[in-house]
Amino acid sequence: MNPARMPSRSAGEPAPRRTAGAGGSAATPILDWRHPRVQALLTELRNLAPGTERAFLIAAHRLIAARVRPVYAMNDQQPVSTTLRLGRGSCSQRLALLEAVARGRGISTRVRGLLLDGRFWRPRFPRLRVLIPRQVVLAWPEFLLDGRWVAVSELYGELNALRAGGRFTNTGRETLFDAIARTAVDWDGATCSSCDLSGQVRADLGYFDSRDDLFEQHGQTLCLPVRLPADLIMSRRAA
Repeated sequence: MNPARMPSRSAGEPAPRRTAGAGGSAATPILDWRHPRVQALLTELRNLAPGTERAFLIAAHRLIAARVRPVYAMNDQQPVSTTLRLGRGSCSQRLALLEAVARGRGISTRVRGLLLDGRFWRPRFPRLRVLIPRQVVLAWPEFLLDGRWVAVSELYGELNALRAGGRFTNTGRETLFDAIARTAVDWDGATCSSCDLSGQVRADLGYFDSRDDLFEQHGQTLCLPVRLPADLIMSRRAA
C-alpha cells in the first residue's frame, strides 16, 4: 500500500452516529483560549465588536480571515495559539480559532463531524490526485446563539438567503472558511441544487462537545507517519 494514501482512521469505518452534543465554553488542548496570545486577540475583538454575540463572531471571522493566511496544513489538533503565532492555518485550523474566541467570549460551541469524499479536493490538486485521501474528517462548528445552535455556515444569515452567492467550487483561493461569508455551504441539501454539497458527505458522524472529542474518536485525515512529512511541505503552501 502506498503510505501517502493511507487513511488516518482504521479502514474508515465510522462509529455509530452521535445525535447529541452538549457543547461548552471550556478551554481544550486545541481550543486553548486562555493562552495569552489568544487573550490578546479576544481583547481586540471585544473592543472591535462590543455588541451582540453574532456581531462578535462575524467580526472574529473577518479578522481571522485577514490575519491568518490560508495554507494546506495537516494537523487538525494544533492548538489555536500556535496557529496565531504562525500567522497561517488550514481551513480546519482557522475554524478552530473562531471556535476558541467564541468560547473565550462565553459562547458555547460544538462540532458536527462529517466524513467527506476526498474527491471533493481534486480541483485544488489536479496533479496530486493520487495523494488525496479517500475521505476527509471535517469538524464543522456550531455556536449557541439566543438559545439555539447555529452552524458556522449560517453565521452570516440563513442558507436560503446566502444561496444567491453561487456555488462553492473548492477551487481558486477561496476556502470553506472564506466561503461562508459569501454563499450557502449546504451539507444537507436543504437549499438549491447549485449550493448542495450533500453528495460530498460519505457519513454524518454526529455532534461532539468539542473538536478534540471528534478527532480523539475518529482520528485525523492522515495517519501520523504520513501527516508529519506532509505537513512540513504543505503547511507553507498557500491555499
